[in-house]
Amino acid sequence: MNMKTVVITGGNRGIGLSITEAFVNAGYWVFVGARNESDLEAKFGDKVTFIPTDVRNDSAHRHLVKQAIDVTGRLDVYINNAGYSEWRPIEEIDDLFLDDIIATNLKGAFWGCKAALSAMKEGGCIINISSIAGKRGSPNNSAYVATKFAMNGLTQSLAKEVGSRGIRVNGVCPVLIPTDGLIEALKSPHGPAKGDGAGFIAKFGLENAALKRLPTGAEVAAMCIFLASESSSAVTAQNINVDCGVFPQ
Repeated sequence: MNMKTVVITGGNRGIGLSITEAFVNAGYWVFVGARNESDLEAKFGDKVTFIPTDVRNDSAHRHLVKQAIDVTGRLDVYINNAGYSEWRPIEEIDDLFLDDIIATNLKGAFWGCKAALSAMKEGGCIINISSIAGKRGSPNNSAYVATKFAMNGLTQSLAKEVGSRGIRVNGVCPVLIPTDGLIEALKSPHGPAKGDGAGFIAKFGLENAALKRLPTGAEVAAMCIFLASESSSAVTAQNINVDCGVFPQ
């Protein structure tokens, strides 16, 4: 059986790095598009191809897809993972901030889907890494929340649009995952952590999760592996929580 090919945006750190590792271990050709390589070469060697990418640009996604097709001749999975969060009250949100978070989190996913669908054949799948913030609001978080609600809508709509082509589109909605990026974002004076990111995350899990803990990046990655597999062949248009039971649905 020929190796399958996956493209992962933002697959160089945080949840994205866990997703990259999972697909390497599953035997995929892995292409990572991100601004910086980080430690990908040291960690994975030639098992991962890094391509400098600014996900805000349509052309960058098209270049990612072309590189994957040129090397492997196929595109099976495209994962829109790149994004960021930042807490700000609405009075501190300006054009520059709003334009950037929309361009990164939402337009980045749009362009990724568009580029992937230009090359994907029957059996392919797109996975959008969203958040439970795309299902419920929280204070001082309106910009991020809005992008994730929109991403969830994009997932549902595109699944209906391309299902007749045998292509599935799903979203994954993690709760708080203690990555370096989240810990940094929680330093914001407007965030819920009040300066203690690690303490807030631990307390949040105990008080809100059915399992009394929060998921790991590896558990988010495991959901992506499932959604990319034949085992999920009847699953599309879903935004699936990976949250240890924080937000029952």
